[in-house]
Amino acid sequence: MTNPQWFMLVGGLLLVMGLTPSLLKRLPATSAIIYLAVGLLVGPTVLNWFHFNPLKESALLEVLTEVAVLISLFSAGIKMPVPFSFARWRTPVLLATVSMTVTVGMVAAFAYYVLGLPLGAGVLLGAIVAPTDPVLATDVQIRHPGDRDHLRFTLTCEAGMNDGTAFPFVMLGMGLLGLHEIGDSGLQWVVVDVLWATLGGIAIGVVAGVTLAHLGWKLRGELHKHELMDDFLGLGLIGVVYGLCVLLNAWGFLAVFFAAVALRQTELKLANNPKDYPDSRSLREIRMADSTSPDPEVTPTISQGSLMFKEHLERLSELILILLLGGTLFLDSWSWQAVGLALFLFMVARPFSVLIALLGSSTSWKMRGLTGWFGVRGIGSLYYLMFAIQHGLPEPLALEFIQLTLIVVAMSILMHGISVKPLMSHFWRRNK
Repeated sequence: MTNPQWFMLVGGLLLVMGLTPSLLKRLPATSAIIYLAVGLLVGPTVLNWFHFNPLKESALLEVLTEVAVLISLFSAGIKMPVPFSFARWRTPVLLATVSMTVTVGMVAAFAYYVLGLPLGAGVLLGAIVAPTDPVLATDVQIRHPGDRDHLRFTLTCEAGMNDGTAFPFVMLGMGLLGLHEIGDSGLQWVVVDVLWATLGGIAIGVVAGVTLAHLGWKLRGELHKHELMDDFLGLGLIGVVYGLCVLLNAWGFLAVFFAAVALRQTELKLANNPKDYPDSRSLREIRMADSTSPDPEVTPTISQGSLMFKEHLERLSELILILLLGGTLFLDSWSWQAVGLALFLFMVARPFSVLIALLGSSTSWKMRGLTGWFGVRGIGSLYYLMFAIQHGLPEPLALEFIQLTLIVVAMSILMHGISVKPLMSHFWRRNK
């Protein structure tokens, strides 16, 4: 396809999606299915108007997916309910750690015994496809900061964290393949890639988010009355936090998510405690003064002010990346190995890992069942795949991983996309 044709294709899709949101809400399919269908139509599967080679363009695709995940993680963090509660976060933390570990182990075993891959390659493949996705799972995630649905919160929070908790397993798999130093008996991996990178990333994100919240609140107060560009501040926070983490070998995905969480938590705490800034209105006063606000919980904050812009960027990145995904697939890409891995992941590994993670918890069986099914895979898996390729994954293994991962993502879009609306509607009706 020529550049003008690409502009027409993307522009036409944007016009259709922009003109028909009400109609699309009533359809049993998600927007991601529409993008994938268009990509398959114009790609080598049907018309063959273009073919995107992910191995040749791995550097470009790594950057695109990296940016998409970062924006989505920031949006997810802002939507986390306030105030923070350890009791409420217990379930997603278990899912992002225990369930993640079990899923990686089960996929590694499947890859080793069924697909005949080396152990290191199996671990790496498990780490690539294990994390649930913050980009494509819009329909099962928190829709706005005031959303109190427990299932949505659990899935959103898990996706926000496990894009970071998957990274240690990526590095372990690469280490077993000789592409990363993990030290004698894996000691360096435990200390650097697990403990430091995880705890350091969370700490950097929390400190940065809290600092920006206090700075923005002071500047907006009656004493200064500064106007702030919330979109720039949100993007700036993402860039500074992520760049600092990369320099310090900490997990930047975790840092960006927790920076957004800390930013919103701190801003709402300040709004509820006007004594911290005597010249500023309290949250209750703002609610009374602006009864027409669509979300009465919202104050003039950096987090809320930048959210809509980030969501628009998130939707645009979803459209582009899923179109490219459709343009990579041939008919023979749907091998029994790739389809078998996807079915094993969705119907065995994910439900079993959720069951193990939530043993002894008070979570209802209905919640466990829906959580076990809605482990959407997507852009995060594509990023980890491109990361591994850019860090020396051998070409024969890279080609096999590309086929397996792309089919996993495509089948997740189809299977989860078709089932999300009826299952979620049934769940809400039964819980009214």
